[in-house]
Amino acid sequence: MAHIIVVGNEKGGAGKSTVSMHVAMALSRMGHKVGTLDLDLRQQTLCRYIENRNTYMAQEGLSLPTPTYHDLPEIDAASLEPGENVYDHRLSAAVATLEPDSDFILIDCPGSHTRLSQVAHSLADTLITPLNDSFVDFDLLAHVDTDGETIKGPSVYASMVWNARQLRAQAGLDPIDWVVVRNRMGAQNMVNKQKMETAIAKLSRRIGFRIAPGFNERVIFRELFPRGLTLLDLRDLGVKGLNISNVAARQELRDLIKALNLPNVTVNF
Repeated sequence: MAHIIVVGNEKGGAGKSTVSMHVAMALSRMGHKVGTLDLDLRQQTLCRYIENRNTYMAQEGLSLPTPTYHDLPEIDAASLEPGENVYDHRLSAAVATLEPDSDFILIDCPGSHTRLSQVAHSLADTLITPLNDSFVDFDLLAHVDTDGETIKGPSVYASMVWNARQLRAQAGLDPIDWVVVRNRMGAQNMVNKQKMETAIAKLSRRIGFRIAPGFNERVIFRELFPRGLTLLDLRDLGVKGLNISNVAARQELRDLIKALNLPNVTVNF
């Protein structure tokens, strides 16, 4: 069966789609077959990213490793049994379509609480939660006291992940490997950054997730989106003498893939 990776965080602006595309692309470049789904039915950033990539390759006559994208199929509501949810069926049908030809299925969730996101989290073998280096974002995982250090209790998103873990346990499935990725961090070692590091480490022991390094805030990610490219494509396009920022970003991606510890994955880029 395909290993399902879910990228989720109920707050927008954490860099979920950037993480999704780069993880999917890295796995594709290492020879794995990767299927992708975008559950943000309104914005569809991951969908647009892959569409941009396919358009750019066609225009330039290029062939670059690219994950497969699949839309959620429409389901006839009349075919459902009483109490069944149409979104459950749309997601399960999409996963079933991708699974026979995929080593990994990556699901990019919306920055909001939806039925689709809830179900996707219960399917996750690996859950990646990008988190900005801010207590505003941290509040989604846990409430902290005014000192910024004392954790008062888990918050809404952590509770949702707990429920997903319970559903998997009831179904006899392996537990979710939950990885919180510290994303879009500034370069300066400020007091807030140190407090965040301490708070995340405490919370990881309390509610059970691993911590992985993410991407610093870099202009290059926004520049690549219109062509659907990632950092790993630049050398194939003949870009020579990558600047220090690009080299550092590539190393950040390498460190992230290693930290995810995905099955049968050896980092070779």
